[in-house]
Amino acid sequence: MARGQRSTPAGGHLPVLLEEVLAALAPAEGGTIVDCTVGWGGHARELLRRVGPTGRVIGFDLDADNLPRARARLEEAGTNFALHHGNFAGIAAALAMEGIVAVDGVLADLGMSSMQVDDAERGFSYSRDGPLDMRMDRTRGRPASEVLATIDQAELARALRELGDEPAAEKIAAAIVAARQRAPLLRTSDLAKVLLEANQAGRSAAWRLRPAAGKWELHPAARTFQALRILVNRELANLEQLLRVLPGLLKPGGRAAIISFHSGEDRLVKNAFRDGERAGTYAEVAGEPERAGQAERFANPRSRSAKLRWARRA
Repeated sequence: MARGQRSTPAGGHLPVLLEEVLAALAPAEGGTIVDCTVGWGGHARELLRRVGPTGRVIGFDLDADNLPRARARLEEAGTNFALHHGNFAGIAAALAMEGIVAVDGVLADLGMSSMQVDDAERGFSYSRDGPLDMRMDRTRGRPASEVLATIDQAELARALRELGDEPAAEKIAAAIVAARQRAPLLRTSDLAKVLLEANQAGRSAAWRLRPAAGKWELHPAARTFQALRILVNRELANLEQLLRVLPGLLKPGGRAAIISFHSGEDRLVKNAFRDGERAGTYAEVAGEPERAGQAERFANPRSRSAKLRWARRA
């Protein structure tokens, strides 16, 4: 993505795999649906329309900045919703406070919204200079700059390999450690420069997004930025907790849909659903993940790596 280019049009929001989510959850009039990662409310608004005035949508988001925007979008579809600032790992306790024992559907979109990436001050983008933060909840935890300043080289390499699918994890970890010894890595541009230089070493041609017609090449910083974001926000641990409590949240016949963007996330979801089906907890699970079609991939580049898996409670 070119510097300054937005991943969606200014002010835009394109919920990933929307039709596939609606088909997987099959929201019906009067149902109660939980959106664990409400974002700007793209999925939640359509779910709210389908459950109607007798149904309810409960939304959660770790990023408090998303909630006012989500509220405005949901109000276009109805008033029977509630929004909570918090991690979806604590969803069971929050639902109990709402007086809800079990629900008809649960959605979790594990990716980031385009608007978070487009905001340079959040530090998620390798193509926009800003503070190297990456926290979903800026009221707690350590920013990515602090994590990079102290993390052991071997641990960093492991995170890059396991959380970013980075084939050159050891080389990149060594480059980051060498760079931080020269000067602190405080801004996204500081880190992106190190990653670009490390990945270009030994290559005859400079990186290009589209090196040939019909071919896309991932930015050299993309995998590392993804791994750091997952590490900073403890995203895999939170997902594991959600998968543990998920069966207890669903009514008999209730449905869950989870959209992942990384092989580690998808593997956790696949294994949890498969094990649940074998144990008789789930009556049916997705055989293969659903992917975005060509038209959606063109309209919304974020959808290219999205995988949707679903499960139906026994």
